[in-house]
Amino acid sequence: MTEYFIVKWAHILSATLLFGTGLGSAFYKWTADRSNNLSAIAHTNRIVVIADWAFTTPTVIIQPITGLWLLHLLGIPISQGWVAVTILLYAIAGACWLPVVWLQIKMRDMSQSAVENHQSLTPLYHRYARSWFWLGIPAFVSMVAVYFLMVFKPTIGI
Repeated sequence: MTEYFIVKWAHILSATLLFGTGLGSAFYKWTADRSNNLSAIAHTNRIVVIADWAFTTPTVIIQPITGLWLLHLLGIPISQGWVAVTILLYAIAGACWLPVVWLQIKMRDMSQSAVENHQSLTPLYHRYARSWFWLGIPAFVSMVAVYFLMVFKPTIGI
């Protein structure tokens, strides 16, 4: 197997893990929050934070490394239209993801505290959950667009 195919496989695998973990975590957290089952919410928040550290963080790092490596191997300049737009969209998704990580950690701690103290979730928790949700929209749309650009590599004049 050539260097190109190994790097391409790593890039595609990490992209799949990044997108799949993000979408799966978002779905489970969103549905748990709507269940009003405090134990399920606290458990899901714990798992979502673990998934971010175990899967999302490494793939966030692997994606640009393997992407730039593939560009180098193929002789594609970083200034090429679809590449430049992909980088911009990836940066937008990352700018949304960083506060989401912070929010998830805070919501994990708040929900665990509510379980331990037999209390309801606070209005702050729900405010954080709304912010988390709305930050997910541009991140999700950006990643869908990145996937499209990565697969089809359309000609884009910039």
